[in-house]
Amino acid sequence: MKRLFTVTTILAGLLAAAPAAAQDKLSVMLDWFVNPDHAPLIVAQEKGFFKDAGLDVTLTAPADPNDPPKLVAAGGADLAISYQPQQIIQVAEGLPLVRVGTLVSTPLNAVVVLRDGPVKSLKDLKGRKVGFSIAGFEDALLGAMLEKHGLSLTDVTLVNVNFSLSPSLLSGQVDAVVGAFRNFELNQMDIEKHPGRAFYPEEEGVPPYDELIVVAHKDKTGDARIKRFLDAVERATLYILNHPEEAQAAFVKGRPELNDELNRRAWADTLPRFSHSPAALDSARYTRFAEFLKARGLIKTVEPVERYAVVVK
Repeated sequence: MKRLFTVTTILAGLLAAAPAAAQDKLSVMLDWFVNPDHAPLIVAQEKGFFKDAGLDVTLTAPADPNDPPKLVAAGGADLAISYQPQQIIQVAEGLPLVRVGTLVSTPLNAVVVLRDGPVKSLKDLKGRKVGFSIAGFEDALLGAMLEKHGLSLTDVTLVNVNFSLSPSLLSGQVDAVVGAFRNFELNQMDIEKHPGRAFYPEEEGVPPYDELIVVAHKDKTGDARIKRFLDAVERATLYILNHPEEAQAAFVKGRPELNDELNRRAWADTLPRFSHSPAALDSARYTRFAEFLKARGLIKTVEPVERYAVVVK
């Protein structure tokens, strides 16, 4: 009995002295600077959920928001946060990308006007100026929304305001903007005492889509790290829903610039939009949106969903 105790004690000491299992490194490019849209990623990092999944995750904000998918396609990063509409278009253009997860499962994009301005409905945009940031999807989205009200893109003047969406609206440079994120621009305008009015694509003729997705190289979908990453993101999302105050404290830890009124409002508005099951895929929904992109002339054919979106197992 004494000998058994001694052996057990020795084994326990050896196990205690053994180094912790190595963490698998995983690089993730964000779509933009850190903001509440990335809350599940930051919370998973801060609460140790990635570590529990055996991952050493590096989250990097891009110098150019167009770069992350290209970096993944070129093997410069393991994963990237991107946008469903752009990803389908990029795959059609030949980028070897596949959607492996969803971060924000509803559109955030909106057409925004001043609440006390002359535009009360989309029909009131006739003859007016509309600002945009990125040509292609945004004007296609606007065109579909206008058509529901008997208008077309020829009835408005499109103005490229780059990423100066709400400032161009507040200054009177344009009468409306497309591409504004409802969880940010609307709050920013309200804080500046110029409240806005939003028209939502999914209510104006555009099929619903996932705003933020996780993309990987099409040849890397069998990488076991991806499943563990998505499991940790799901765990973080549920933690945020169950413990919003503690989760927000973790989100702003070491990031005082995110603890201002705008980001606190955006946090509250973004919470209900996170995918509760990041790895899940609604193939019919993706096909429907691809058909919309084809109808708007942004892709030539509707490929099988597995060509650009998969469920990682």
